[in-house]
Amino acid sequence: VQLVESGGGLVQPGGSLRLSCVYSGPVSSTTLMGWYRQAPGKQREVVAGITSGFVNYADSVKGRFTISRDNANKTVSLQMNSLKPEDTAVYYCNARINAKINYWGQGTQVTVSS
Repeated sequence: VQLVESGGGLVQPGGSLRLSCVYSGPVSSTTLMGWYRQAPGKQREVVAGITSGFVNYADSVKGRFTISRDNANKTVSLQMNSLKPEDTAVYYCNARINAKINYWGQGTQVTVSS
């Protein structure tokens, strides 16, 4: 499985960004896909996850971020609105094949600053 993220960058507080993750390999429509982030000096944390019929979000991003999935184009996206400085982190795409097998993208930097 390969995951390639794009869409990060520098944005002012209150702005928006859309991250995309294109995946390839043995990923089915029921594979749990997610976005994680890691800020400097902090542990990696889950931001949002999606599988068939199920979506969940970290409390810190609920109402601001939206995860979506296009199985035909093998893409998972994260629309981020009302961005805050505390959203600054490297964002990673994740494919959870099972309890023991996870795949990660290379990460994309998101910086929220005026």
